[in-house]
Amino acid sequence: MKFSRTHTLKEIAQIIGCTYIGSDEFPVEGMNEIHVVTPGDIVFVDHPKYYDKALQSAATIVLINKEVDCPEGKALLISDDPFRDFNTLTNHFRPFTASHAAVSPSAKIGAGTVIQPNCFIGNHVTIGTNCIIHANVTIYDHCVVGNDVIIHSGTILGADAFYYKKRPEGFDQLRSGGRVVIEDHVGIGALCTIDKGVTGDTTIGEGTKMDNQVHVGHDTVIGKKCLIAAQTGIAGCVVIEDEVTLWGQVGTTSGITIGSKAVVLGQTGVTKSIEGGKTYFGTPIEESREKLKQLANIKRIPEILKKI
Repeated sequence: MKFSRTHTLKEIAQIIGCTYIGSDEFPVEGMNEIHVVTPGDIVFVDHPKYYDKALQSAATIVLINKEVDCPEGKALLISDDPFRDFNTLTNHFRPFTASHAAVSPSAKIGAGTVIQPNCFIGNHVTIGTNCIIHANVTIYDHCVVGNDVIIHSGTILGADAFYYKKRPEGFDQLRSGGRVVIEDHVGIGALCTIDKGVTGDTTIGEGTKMDNQVHVGHDTVIGKKCLIAAQTGIAGCVVIEDEVTLWGQVGTTSGITIGSKAVVLGQTGVTKSIEGGKTYFGTPIEESREKLKQLANIKRIPEILKKI
């Protein structure tokens, strides 16, 4: 998430009430999770295991719970609870704003687009030309929908990320201030749920088609011309490259990459990154030919035992 203007390190520290290491005027342009940070961004880290990764990332401002040596060209925000203070910044720069209309006055809807009854179009949503938004679709604030997009009934764009920190008193949610971006010529089936990014974008690439009851987690990027069948569950921070096919009831773990033109057969659990251009099956996932050979051999076990 980029801020509407550049802020200073001192200004950010005052918002969250923390100390800092760096020039008062050190520029702060936005905030993001570690996998999508760019120079000028704030990234947070609250566990020693990840200190080096955060300090060596592209982010130039690190919100951290320990005073450490500050790398050259960077600044530190020292907080006793970086998770809490990252939420404070999200709430400050992207606060929830109630809408009192089915279609927010701040939404922009292109020529030729049809909005069917009982839809909700939130604040600052942009929808392109010649789209069809069927009945009972909900599009949360700041989502972007391209041209010639079809979204079927009951689908929700922009719900919060499923991202929690366990505390003694219960689970603390990491606030979501990102967006969903749907590119041109995408088709989305009924009852799909696409979560917004925590601070970045969840993106569905041009020409991709999704069946009914597909879930897409926060900050996932799906490429162009993909096919995703019903009841597929895609976790957060997944990268699905162009022209991938996921058949029904596929599930993925988070933070993996599925290579271009891969085909994943139904009910497969994608537990790791996989190369493109191959067909996969099973849990744990393997190339389909190998997995099917294994299943055939398992069926032969009773026959083999009889010969022993």
